[in-house]
Amino acid sequence: MTIVLAASMIGLLVAAPGAIQYAEPTPAQTAATQPAPKASPCTGDAYHQLDFWIGEWDVFPNGSDAQVATSRIESLYGGCAIRENWMPFGGTGGGSLNNYDSDTRSWRQAWVDSSGTRVDFSGGLSGETMVLTGLWRNLLGPGRDALVRMQYTLQPDGSVRQHGEQSTDFGLSWQPSFDFIYRRRPG
Repeated sequence: MTIVLAASMIGLLVAAPGAIQYAEPTPAQTAATQPAPKASPCTGDAYHQLDFWIGEWDVFPNGSDAQVATSRIESLYGGCAIRENWMPFGGTGGGSLNNYDSDTRSWRQAWVDSSGTRVDFSGGLSGETMVLTGLWRNLLGPGRDALVRMQYTLQPDGSVRQHGEQSTDFGLSWQPSFDFIYRRRPG
């Protein structure tokens, strides 16, 4: 019975070509059927606390004019993330993906480099400085982990200072690790 009914439908379609026509929807019909665009969920001030770091940078040790790296920092995904591409002239290159986590009200950074290292940092704004801390496994050699604390501060001249410290006693004391100045690339 089903085969007979299907054959009858095909016969109708073959017998009456052009009987079924397609009409383009009017602009009003199209607008009514499409959902309204959603606003980005990452528009609050907290999501933009690290925007001062966005840009193309030449990187120098603090107090020196001997450039050691370039770095590209860009806003992605509707302002929901900031990606770093760290390109040193020597040593290990890498990058990070940073975002504000509204559930924990903190910033998160996932660092991955060309040695295969991955470090997860978290923290937030302290005054005018972004402070992120994470456990860096094997930083000082096999089985010798260290906490690493990074501070990002916008300088009066528009440069950004990234100051790093490390702790081998779970944060009771800190030793300097690195101190970089990011200067905007000309052009």
